[in-house]
Amino acid sequence: MKKEIHPDYRPVVFIDAATGKKFLSASVVATDTTTDFEGQEYPSVRMEITSDSHPFYTGKQKFTQADGAVDKFNKKFANFGFKNND
Repeated sequence: MKKEIHPDYRPVVFIDAATGKKFLSASVVATDTTTDFEGQEYPSVRMEITSDSHPFYTGKQKFTQADGAVDKFNKKFANFGFKNND
């Protein structure tokens, strides 16, 4: 491997902005901020959405809009011979 052409791959703490939960992972992301995680200082990155706050992973996802869209489609095209094969 050639020296000094690869980014610095190091441990980085990702912080969920909504919940404050911290995740330790490895990354090449450039950051100037640091945070304390389990007694050690690591570079840190604030994330808007992580698995700790995303509705898909928290189980708070809503499906009502998709059901309405399917019903609207079926009503609109019912006279054209399209059949829903449920």
